[in-house]
Amino acid sequence: MSQIVWIARHANRLDFVNPDWFLTAERRYDPPLSDDGMVQAKQLAQRLREEKITHIFASPFLRTVQTANAVAEVLDLPINLETGLSEWLNPAWMTEEPEKLSTPALAELFPRIDLGYTARIAANYPETHEEVRARSGQTARCLVTECFPDNILLVAHGASVLGAAMGLVGEIAKTEVKASLCSLVKVVRYGPDWLLELKGDTSHLTQVEEVIRFA
Repeated sequence: MSQIVWIARHANRLDFVNPDWFLTAERRYDPPLSDDGMVQAKQLAQRLREEKITHIFASPFLRTVQTANAVAEVLDLPINLETGLSEWLNPAWMTEEPEKLSTPALAELFPRIDLGYTARIAANYPETHEEVRARSGQTARCLVTECFPDNILLVAHGASVLGAAMGLVGEIAKTEVKASLCSLVKVVRYGPDWLLELKGDTSHLTQVEEVIRFA
């Protein structure tokens, strides 16, 4: 019996478009999507409309929740907030653990969030590159096992998209996966084996970033 795991990176973020946003932001490490990022998220949702996805898991950062919500609206599904898919908590990027909206506050903005879901894997600041890959890989393995044989969508960040893919297909993902903004990775289970079928597809987008930024 097969199972399909879709792994999407969040769409474009406001501080990529307007770097000065960071200087006055209340939660400077938790930017929202930019206007073009919202368009990308809707294009992602249309791409996944017919893919028979039954569960959506998203990192609890605002940009990933916004991206997941666009898909959840089209597929009429709840959103499970999974900290194991979180941003790489890299101390070189963040001077302290990033402040985010609480789950109840996010659920007020996005009613599709399932308040009954308990995250399976923790993300602890600070992290090395190896630690974020291990954490997101463990998360992917945990969720596919719990949801088998259902098809699932994971909405994550550059490093955690790569880590989740590596957690299923192994080291080959390190050189094969290109996690640009709002790209799609598709991993398919055939019996005991996982095969990488899409490695960072952006064919659903009208606007694609030229330089991939892992953030």
